[in-house]
Amino acid sequence: MTCSTAVIADDEPLLLCALRLQLQQLWPELQIVGAAANGIDALRLLGELQPDVAFLDIKMPGLSGLDVALAARTTHVVFVTAYDQYAVEAFDKQAVDYLLKPVNEQRLGKTIARLQQKLAPATNAPNTAPAKEWLRWIRAGSGNDVRLIDVDDVSHFHAADKYTEVVTAAGDFIIRMSIRELQAQLDPSRFWQIHRSTIVRVDAIARASRDDSGRITLTLKQSPHRLAVSKPYAHLFRQM
Repeated sequence: MTCSTAVIADDEPLLLCALRLQLQQLWPELQIVGAAANGIDALRLLGELQPDVAFLDIKMPGLSGLDVALAARTTHVVFVTAYDQYAVEAFDKQAVDYLLKPVNEQRLGKTIARLQQKLAPATNAPNTAPAKEWLRWIRAGSGNDVRLIDVDDVSHFHAADKYTEVVTAAGDFIIRMSIRELQAQLDPSRFWQIHRSTIVRVDAIARASRDDSGRITLTLKQSPHRLAVSKPYAHLFRQM
């Protein structure tokens, strides 16, 4: 089996070292073939080594990580930065992920899983359609800003007039998308519609309670919201 290769770039030596150690622990098969302390060296390493993955800081001397990413035609890019305001631009450059410093080990593990999936050899038969890419990030309005929200951080979605409310532990946000449009883009094994106006992330459910009349209410793990389950969706909770 061919090992995957990576280049890492950060102008802060301690953070560069910390990221290298985290990657070695969480992805021991990954070969880190180069490290750079500025954007110019990072660009040179990408051209010379053609790594499978590049972990790039955004603000670096010489060239920014966003500039370096423009040359990463065959390299999967993950941005690792202390700044959240570049997330939308980063994903416009087809980034695999956007990690905020200090990098959480669990969050990095999810990124590694996504990279491993992308780097795995294709096993589909020639005439087999590729697996559908489910929605992973949501662009939501927050005042005059646009926030990029990981679907893993969403407890549930709730229809509100012509908009949909995105509910997270960090706050509630609004998107211009109907519940029906949203449901078609979400992984059905992870997000269940429980009402004509509500979709819940299954992992966010703490328990399902049934009252004397048979109505089901969901209690969430990290949210004060209690969600009603309408009769057409009650079968989802028969074994919970």
